[in-house]
Amino acid sequence: MDKTRIVNNDDLRVFVTVARKASFAGAAEELGMSPAYISKRIGILEKTLGVKLFHRTTRRVAVSEDGERVYARAQAILEHIDHLYDDVSATRRMPRGQLRICSSFGFGRNVVAPAIAQLVEKYPALQVRFEVFDRLIDIASEGFDLDIRVGDEIASHLIAKRLASNYRILCASPRYLAKRGTPKTLHELSNHDCLVIKERDHPFGVWKLRNGAQETTVKVTGPLSSNHGEIVVRWAMEGAGIMLRSMWDVEPHIARGELVRILPDYQQDANIWAVYPQRLTGSAKIRVCVEFFEEYFAEREKSVHGKH
Repeated sequence: MDKTRIVNNDDLRVFVTVARKASFAGAAEELGMSPAYISKRIGILEKTLGVKLFHRTTRRVAVSEDGERVYARAQAILEHIDHLYDDVSATRRMPRGQLRICSSFGFGRNVVAPAIAQLVEKYPALQVRFEVFDRLIDIASEGFDLDIRVGDEIASHLIAKRLASNYRILCASPRYLAKRGTPKTLHELSNHDCLVIKERDHPFGVWKLRNGAQETTVKVTGPLSSNHGEIVVRWAMEGAGIMLRSMWDVEPHIARGELVRILPDYQQDANIWAVYPQRLTGSAKIRVCVEFFEEYFAEREKSVHGKH
């Protein structure tokens, strides 16, 4: 090791990200840097430590034996640094540092993104990277600190805090119901065009609905399906079929008469949660941010109900 130089903590973060992604390009995308800059920082770190951290070919990047040892130490160092910031922040209630948050497409864009803008305005020392997905994210292995999630099926190795109550309902446009009739039972859905959304926490084309304590599973089909909820809402409003969608999304359309709730005795629980890895349970940064989201959704709920 070159003892005249000090290891840069930011370089350790770059190294850990490259190792986790097994890709310089992937790390560059995640960190918002150029691949050339990522390569430069890894080169500087290798020179400082006096070891080769990766085996590189044209197709892949693999962590070397020395790199594996550095990776374990780097994770511990960075975790201690984060805890240091947390300890200092806890006394001032001012979280700082990097925070990676994820959510689903429509909910993330329409609800979580505006909340994050307010979060950073309130806590300017935070640096938030926000990503949306059409799949359920393994936040622990994919490097996320927080998932703002719709849906109650949460893995046991994660910590979850309920932010707001929510449920999915069946609805369609007046135009569709005038043309095809209104189903009176769940079994009649098989005779209708159902608009299927690939939800992150449910099998495709399978709707589990609850009536009180009784849960019923129905298999639905239709000519249109998508992994993007906003597209399906648009199709429903244009009279293309029946959909199962969250109240947070369809309530304004129902209030304006653009959509009609059908089979109102049935619903699917889909509460809104903050989900994070167990290793972050002691993080003041996460705690303060979750408390912010709790307050945000409480205010949003008051606002929505105050309009009716």
